[in-house]
Amino acid sequence: MDAFTARTLALVKAIPAGRVLSYGDIAAQTGATTPRDVGDVLQHHGDDVPWWRVVRIDGSCAPHLQSRQLDLLRKEGTPFAPSGTAVDMDRARWTEGAPPPREKDQLSLFR
Repeated sequence: MDAFTARTLALVKAIPAGRVLSYGDIAAQTGATTPRDVGDVLQHHGDDVPWWRVVRIDGSCAPHLQSRQLDLLRKEGTPFAPSGTAVDMDRARWTEGAPPPREKDQLSLFR
């Protein structure tokens, strides 16, 4: 496994439940050339990390993973945008040391 792959997987593994990062966030933190590089790593090695916590910059999921990914994110209490089909990136984006989403954010899923 190369150093970029190892850094990417370590960062994805560190994302706590209820939080997300975008492919671009991870690319910027790991030195990837493009966010697609992050997607390639997850496609080949993602089974060992919480891949569902990585979303597009607008909080949406890749179409081929959407149903499964949204279900996993909802189970973790990830805050969603009003549409219910994308993560609310303002509330859900993880920054190291940030507290998990507040309980009221998690309950907004059911409104």
